[in-house]
Amino acid sequence: MLAGKRIYIVDDDSGFLKGIERLLRAHGLRARTFLSAQAFEAEADLRDAACLIVDVHLGDVSGIDLIRRMLAGPAAVPFIVVTGNSSETTRLAAAAAGCCAYLEKPFSSKALLDSIRSAIELH
Repeated sequence: MLAGKRIYIVDDDSGFLKGIERLLRAHGLRARTFLSAQAFEAEADLRDAACLIVDVHLGDVSGIDLIRRMLAGPAAVPFIVVTGNSSETTRLAAAAAGCCAYLEKPFSSKALLDSIRSAIELH
């Protein structure tokens, strides 16, 4: 199911990206990180994506807007929304976009890994 696939992570916090990438690699998952929506859109090849993890508040665009643009394209990839500043409006927008999980920072490693597994299994 995950052979050759990657978990793509988009967050404007480089420390967060490094930590999540290490966690995923420690659990045998391949990861690719992006510091901005622009970098993700320019460099990501969703044909090898198993799952996308995207922060709501990116410096250059809303993570929800990025997801909406991604969903308008040809590749359907399950996604998880993460945020450090949750609100009911954000939670509803993420749900309306079809997120598989919505995690508030800080979250546990187990919560993230369980969310990734669920997202991939449901897709």
